[in-house]
Amino acid sequence: MPRKEQGWVTFQTSEDEQKILEKFCEQSQRTKTEILRELVRSLNQHSSPPTQHQKQEDSYAKKPEIESSIQKKSLKVSSRNILKGVVKRVVYGAVNSEVTLEIIHKVELTSIITRASAEELELSEGKEAYAIIKSNDIVIARE
Repeated sequence: MPRKEQGWVTFQTSEDEQKILEKFCEQSQRTKTEILRELVRSLNQHSSPPTQHQKQEDSYAKKPEIESSIQKKSLKVSSRNILKGVVKRVVYGAVNSEVTLEIIHKVELTSIITRASAEELELSEGKEAYAIIKSNDIVIARE
């Protein structure tokens, strides 16, 4: 089956653009696929294509935000089993909370963490988080 029918998207970029993407991936500890998926999903937020004037205003308004996210220190963890996902549900208890992340479609991980940790991480449905697996424990983290 051709890649196009499998959902593959390919495009050409300049060498400079490739370096920018690779540097961003390294700093954010995400793959090119994850970055590009987030970019494509963010396009849903715009109901119609922006005008040239809006594009120029947006580029001025968004540059500091992009630069600050690049300069943001990335999370460093000794565990090697780090899975990025989206919070599917959080069940708060008196002391502990049950947090379920969807890693990929229909693949979920559930962890029991303290209620205080869940609140500090501001975990809620739809937010991105990481499952960090060390031995029998799954630790939840957020940028």
